[in-house]
Amino acid sequence: MQEFQYQGVKFAYHANGDDIDSSKPIIIWAHGWGHTHNNWAQIIAPLENIANHIVLDFPGFGESPPPPENWSTGDYADAVAHWIKESDFPPVIWVGHSFGCRVGLQIAANHPEQIKAMSLIAGAGLKRKRSLANKIYFYLRIKLFKLLRKLTPDGAFKDKLMSKFGSSDYKNAGAMRDIFIRVVNEDLSEQASRVKCPVTLVYGKNDTETPPEFGERFSKLIPNSQLFLLEGQDHYSVLANGRHQVIKILSELIKNQRI
Repeated sequence: MQEFQYQGVKFAYHANGDDIDSSKPIIIWAHGWGHTHNNWAQIIAPLENIANHIVLDFPGFGESPPPPENWSTGDYADAVAHWIKESDFPPVIWVGHSFGCRVGLQIAANHPEQIKAMSLIAGAGLKRKRSLANKIYFYLRIKLFKLLRKLTPDGAFKDKLMSKFGSSDYKNAGAMRDIFIRVVNEDLSEQASRVKCPVTLVYGKNDTETPPEFGERFSKLIPNSQLFLLEGQDHYSVLANGRHQVIKILSELIKNQRI
């Protein structure tokens, strides 16, 4: 494990070797919310010899302690972009899953000189399109939750309330809960429209967390993008059962960046 720091915030990362091979591209792997660098192991293994691999643990996950402040994805992006620049790396290939895609979009939009290409797998960062009935339902549900939370004392009943209304990520966020709320309320449509590098968008057709329509919308927002919809895969299986298809897509992306 290695680490870098940005404004006192520690980022742990793992690299395949002490020295960067200048003849090969650098890939930075960025995990999803609640995950760690370990989630990439099965995908990196077949690609190990064709690139330099740097696998992050974002602050608040894995071996990186939480940031002391309520960070946005822009803060995570600024930190990583600063480190890429200070390390004197050439532009990198960014591969993200879910939350890691949010950070990648911010870097590519605001620090375009640092990113050569991206692959966004089950990419988050858009607001869901809901019917009027669904909008009313979720509005009333949120209002009820906020009201009950104010009226509910700490203890077992409050735990039941959280269990009923909160998503699994929200319930498990712990010290990262304020950051989670801030992150999920971000809409990165404007940032996506400013991404100029080549981007592959990979979504599972059965994904209910970041549905395929996210990929379709991102493909319209990002000028130089290509969309892949994987049959039978969801938000998580895309990195497991779907990994062979993902590896093929990534291999082609890496190959194109070496031409």
